[in-house]
Amino acid sequence: MNGARTSAARTSNVRWFLIFWLFILSAVSYLDRVNISIAGGSIAEAYHLSDVQLGKVFSAMLVGYALFQTVGGRLADRYGPRRVLTGGVVWWGIFTALTALVPAHISGALLVFVVVRFLLGAGEAVIYPSANQFIARWIPTTERGIANGWIFAGVGAGAGLTPLLITQIMVRYGWRSSFWLCSVIGFAAGAVWFLSARDTPAEHSGVSASELTLIHSGLTQAQPSHDPKGLLSWGRVFRSKEVWAITLSYFCYGYVAWIFFSWFYRYLAKVRGLDLKASAFYTMLPFLAMLVCCLLGGAINDRLTKWQGPRVGRCGLAAVAIAVAGIFIALGSQVQSARLASVVLAGGAGALYLSQSSFWSVTADIAGASSGSVSGFMNMGNQIGAALTASLTPWIAARFGWTTSFLVAAALCLLGAVSWLVVDPSRQLKAPQADAATVQLHNLKRMSDQSAIG
Repeated sequence: MNGARTSAARTSNVRWFLIFWLFILSAVSYLDRVNISIAGGSIAEAYHLSDVQLGKVFSAMLVGYALFQTVGGRLADRYGPRRVLTGGVVWWGIFTALTALVPAHISGALLVFVVVRFLLGAGEAVIYPSANQFIARWIPTTERGIANGWIFAGVGAGAGLTPLLITQIMVRYGWRSSFWLCSVIGFAAGAVWFLSARDTPAEHSGVSASELTLIHSGLTQAQPSHDPKGLLSWGRVFRSKEVWAITLSYFCYGYVAWIFFSWFYRYLAKVRGLDLKASAFYTMLPFLAMLVCCLLGGAINDRLTKWQGPRVGRCGLAAVAIAVAGIFIALGSQVQSARLASVVLAGGAGALYLSQSSFWSVTADIAGASSGSVSGFMNMGNQIGAALTASLTPWIAARFGWTTSFLVAAALCLLGAVSWLVVDPSRQLKAPQADAATVQLHNLKRMSDQSAIG
């Protein structure tokens, strides 16, 4: 009895502390990218930028973020999530600070902002592919839904905190101070990650034998090696219908989500007529819904997967959640009351984020050691959608009205939901070495069978 108690006492939960810190880094990354949408009005006034020009600044970060997704994912696969993510945090802290250093009377301010935000996006591109590589190495398949739920709950936490935090700082100290604060927070969070994280559980001195056994017993594929030949070729990735279907769905997801990140605050203030403080309060609602629904979706994901298998738990949940999000967004755009519309649209954001863990859990399940690369490619699709909405949403609104902008988003939700119907999460992608090993084992077994017959 005492031996059992001692064994239980020695069981560690290091993986969950590191998942929590990935939640923190996720929140900080969204603090750094959403702050400009809150400060956008002040920046537009200070530099005489129109909404369309401001949309180009928003899009610049997303273009940089999209273009470097696959690069960031491959770096995480090769060099591990600890170093790659730390380098990314330092990079985006620097360029967040540089956003505040653009001189007030500089000529060509639009170009300077576009370049700075593009480079900020390039640095931030490593966070989620690195986190997914961490998931593939550290988290058993039965826990990946809730683990991803926690990581992406940071999106709602960071984006939800941003309106109130940035508004308060802007009112008291000006918009530039908000970027300085976000930069300092990022550096501090990155330092904790570097000191506490390791690339594999076997390398971490705090991981107990029982936790290590639990982790290894629940991994879908073997522990990653540093051999580049052990990684999936891009040709193998591009031939997978699962990868293309998930990427298409995540493109639709990104288009819809970034209406909230880029334009929801401006929409409530400029179109719905809410004042600064009311806009800041109601802008929080979608992000709080994202936070709650990320955690809820992750828990449902794991439970359904254990009960009905990954086709229902991962894919079915995602398809239903994204379709429901489209219904909420379509209805919210029709509501006359600004406050009620905010609540209904927030429901759409929450429903959308019920599906978030499915995207990242499936890519970790099917790609294993190459999960950073595959999820990076998938997330590139997401960010192309995000960059498109940052510029296209105000263009559609200017010509056809804001209701049409939201209806386009609702239609894309339907497309994103349908895409999940062709995904089979049990169809794992195999690296060349794995395929060769499988063939060799098959040949040995056949020879053994023939010898026994003889």
